Amino acid sequence: MAGRIRRVTPKRVLLVEPDRAIGRRLQRACAPAGRVTLSPEFPTARARLLAAPPDVLVTNLRLGEYNGLHLLMLIKTSSIPVRCVIVHTDRPDAYLIREAQKAGAFYETTARLPYAISSYLQATLPSRDRRNAARYDRRVRGRGGRRAADQAPPAWRADQPQQAR
Repeated sequence: MAGRIRRVTPKRVLLVEPDRAIGRRLQRACAPAGRVTLSPEFPTARARLLAAPPDVLVTNLRLGEYNGLHLLMLIKTSSIPVRCVIVHTDRPDAYLIREAQKAGAFYETTARLPYAISSYLQATLPSRDRRNAARYDRRVRGRGGRRAADQAPPAWRADQPQQAR
């Protein structure tokens, strides 16, 4: 049936980002798929999360004296009905990423998130993120999907010595 338009239900998105420039970029990326609320700090994000639970929570792992895991744990302990939680950071911390994934969140780098956010908002997602954030995902190179923008290994791999095979 040519010409058939698939309607996507608009999602309510709560963005928690202390950096204004990144927040605006993520807000523009989310706007076509949903209603976006930007919160620059933890206390206002916590209040908005409790008052009107969003469908999707996108939070930076580093929020000053708090971190994104505090919001994630609030969701888990209060049984707040959030469909998806995405955490991002520009300085990867393997321990925090692993803890977020164990709690059911999805992880993306800050640089990659504006390109991947529409996939999170429109796709049916698995129950948790099973990817290893420390490894480059070679299986999807050159194909579509959430990791489509990963065309080259991350910059941190260039600093590491190459292992003999």
